Amino acid sequence: MVNAQGMLDLEGLQSSLFFETPEEIYARVFREIKPRTPLPALRVEFCRFANADSFIRLENGSLHVRISDLLEGAPAPVLESLAHILLGKLYRKPAACVHAHRYKLYLNRRDMRRQAQLVRQIRGRKFLSGPKGQCHDLEEIFERLNAQYFDGLMGRPELGWSRGASRSLLGHFDPSHNAIIISRIFDQPKAPPLALEYVMYHEMLHLRYPVEHHRVRRRVHTREFREAEKKFPRLKEAKELLKRL
Repeated sequence: MVNAQGMLDLEGLQSSLFFETPEEIYARVFREIKPRTPLPALRVEFCRFANADSFIRLENGSLHVRISDLLEGAPAPVLESLAHILLGKLYRKPAACVHAHRYKLYLNRRDMRRQAQLVRQIRGRKFLSGPKGQCHDLEEIFERLNAQYFDGLMGRPELGWSRGASRSLLGHFDPSHNAIIISRIFDQPKAPPLALEYVMYHEMLHLRYPVEHHRVRRRVHTREFREAEKKFPRLKEAKELLKRL
C-alpha cells in the first residue's frame, strides 16, 4: 500500500492484512502472481499435521490449500508469505526472498520450535524395530562407544534399524522421539564394522550437540560437533568405507 507521498504505508498494509481471512489473502496473492487469470474456486483449511508442512494443489479447476494447524495463529504477514511461497511453487514463479526469510524466521522462533517438537511427539509415528538385527546389536555398539568416548554418561535413546537398506540415509537422530535409526545396509555380514561404528558415533554426537538456531539459520554440525567428530580414530578410513558403500 502506497500513501500520497509515494511511500510504502506499512501501517496501512498491516491493518489490511489483519482483517483479511486466509482465503482473502490467497485470493489477493493469486491476483498478484496471475493478474490476467480468473480466480479459481479457493479453499483454505488448517489440518492436524505432524509437522509444519503445508500443501497446495490445483484440481478440477479449484485451488485447495492445506496448512498445518501449527500456523493457525500465525500473524497475517506470515500467512501472506506462505501464500507467496506455495502459489509461487505451483505456478513456477519463485517468491521474493523476503517471504522465505519472514516465514523461516517465524518457524525458527523458540516457541514455535518447541510447539512443533511437541506436535511431532504426540502425532508423529515412528517405526522402531528394536536394536537387535540379524548380524549386529545396536545397543551393544552404543554402550561400547558410550563408555569409550562419553565416559558412559550418555543416556541411551531408542535404537532401531531402518525399514529398508538405504544407501542415501545411513543414519539419523530424531530428537522428537529421542531415537537413533541406522540403515539396514549395515546389518549384513559383508558390511564393514568400522563404518557402522562411525555412523553410530556420528548420530550420538547429534544427541550430545543439538542443532543450533539463530534467526533463520539452522546449524546442524556445530563447531563443537566437528571437533568431537575428529576424536574418532580411523575417521578418514571410515569415511572412505562409506564412500565405497
